[in-house]
Amino acid sequence: QVQLAESGGGLVQTGGSLRLSCAASGRAFGNYAMGWFRQAPGKEREFVAAITWSGALMYADSVEGRFTITRDNAKNTVYLQMNSLKPEDTAVYYCAAAQLFSARTQSYDFWGQGTQVTVSS
Repeated sequence: QVQLAESGGGLVQTGGSLRLSCAASGRAFGNYAMGWFRQAPGKEREFVAAITWSGALMYADSVEGRFTITRDNAKNTVYLQMNSLKPEDTAVYYCAAAQLFSARTQSYDFWGQGTQVTVSS
């Protein structure tokens, strides 16, 4: 089992920035690719970004160039730096762990509880 806990969400104005953190505990963090997903009210959960243990990256087109995913394997933590935020980025953001490097929600075995990000216009 891997336990994941997100933090760092909040309310920010359009154009602002936030950094989300996801602390992992349990099985070896380095065995897993880590991803960020988000879910807005009335919408399906969607992929945001993913990173492997060695640092390979993947982003959704909607956040490419604005969001940056990183991980600190020594601290068992993954981050999502979000810049130039837009109202359409408003959602609950989840981190997740997978044995595959994937953008598919079905590939992820463990999920955090989520943290709310609200971008005001």
